Amino acid sequence: MTAGLTRSARQARIRRLIEAQAVTSQTNLAALLAESGVEVTQATLSRDLEELGAVKMRGSDGAPASYVLPPENAPLRPAQTAPARLTRLLADLLTHAEGSANLAVLRTPPGAAQFLASALDKVGLPDVLGTIAGDDTVLVVARDPDGGPALAERLHALAARTPAVYPELHKDLEDDAP
Repeated sequence: MTAGLTRSARQARIRRLIEAQAVTSQTNLAALLAESGVEVTQATLSRDLEELGAVKMRGSDGAPASYVLPPENAPLRPAQTAPARLTRLLADLLTHAEGSANLAVLRTPPGAAQFLASALDKVGLPDVLGTIAGDDTVLVVARDPDGGPALAERLHALAARTPAVYPELHKDLEDDAP
């Protein structure tokens, strides 16, 4: 029950609240949202904070820990520490990958493309410039002018849990293997 806000609008409001004042707990954040007419469950709030990359940090002046956010559009984590989630998402959502020039086109089940594109953006893979998502298609722009086909192959291999495609991810993939 989110009082008619979309996920992105709700997350934008959460971002504004965290940036405007010290938010010390999920309960505190839920109360602030409720004051502005947005009712959320604890599970939704927890997911939103995770997706926004919010972490709790203690103030340098000994103040209670409060949530902080990474800069907008910055990778939440370096690629070396984020492959487990991306690998799971690719394994669950990627149905087809094909590349041309500097573009990789990823197919997903209906409704999943934006979720996968967001995960790719947050991970910050070194050869990915950015993504654009529709309902069931993600367009991934490679940094290399001819890197689309290779990028499509690497993402497909990540979905198959093949660690050699991104050597810097190798250890994390081994640690998270089923």
